[in-house]
Amino acid sequence: MNKQPLKIVFHGQNAANFRLGFEALIGPEHTISDLSDPLDLPGERARYEDADVVIGIQLKEGMPVPRQARLFHAPAAGTDAINTALLPDKCTLANCFGHENAIAEYVMAALLTRHVPLAQADQDLRQQRWTYWAGRPAALRTEMGAQTLGLLGFGHIAQTIAHRAKAFGMRVHVANRSPISHPHVDQSWGLDQLNDFMGSADAVVVSLPLTPNTLGLVNAAALAAMRGDAWLLNVGRGAVIDEKALYECLASRQIGGAVIDTWYQYPTPNQTELAPSKFDFGALDNVLMTPHMSGWTQGTVRRRQEALAENIARLSRGEALINVLHGPLG
Repeated sequence: MNKQPLKIVFHGQNAANFRLGFEALIGPEHTISDLSDPLDLPGERARYEDADVVIGIQLKEGMPVPRQARLFHAPAAGTDAINTALLPDKCTLANCFGHENAIAEYVMAALLTRHVPLAQADQDLRQQRWTYWAGRPAALRTEMGAQTLGLLGFGHIAQTIAHRAKAFGMRVHVANRSPISHPHVDQSWGLDQLNDFMGSADAVVVSLPLTPNTLGLVNAAALAAMRGDAWLLNVGRGAVIDEKALYECLASRQIGGAVIDTWYQYPTPNQTELAPSKFDFGALDNVLMTPHMSGWTQGTVRRRQEALAENIARLSRGEALINVLHGPLG
């Protein structure tokens, strides 16, 4: 089958993360242009508007419109910054995953720190304190395998976490919009039973995307339904959990604590250093804070490059695309 040559643009710094070595993954008949975020360098606007394929994470009012685009491909799972109303009628919106293995490892590492305090044991022994010495009743630890893990949402990330959790012997509970029947799930709830789900687990992992229906879904009532010693982990989108309610819940020690990787405020080109929230989470000692790093590994980049290249190959051959979110070429 003949392949149609395509004009491909990588728009912005985020897309540039997936650019290195991309030529080796696609045919030589295609052309690639690297464009800046503001699209204000000579010739950039024209190349953007004339592209067959745009790889980028945002499309909003005031930006040039990719009028010739047949594929707008996010190099990540989230597409909440892409206004589909601005896409040409013939343009398909697709996304990438490939981050689920990395995020599952992050979640397992975070959960294990509660039960296997290696860093604290090391720090204490350097000070000649044998805090966790076997044989002492006060040194007994808990085991992660005796815990129940709650997964809010059951997409690529949660399914991979469930697989890892079962390897440790954990029970797995799920709350999801649609019914769940899965060999790794011991019990499931609908989102209309969110509070019951939240109270069923020793740790709850939020991996939901941000949509109008998930904005603030985990509110004060949902947090109040959690067990007093439970932990909350967010690897989805910050705003799925109500910001003020989460801070007040943790500040008052209503639950055991939280591991937060996705936030409410992010750096910009004009402000590269800033707090991740308007509330002072950094002052709380029951929060582990990380800078949206859970899915960012060499493996994630490689798998996303492969997904981008696969869809470009399919488009050039006139075949159905994968990971389609919007448009005519699913």
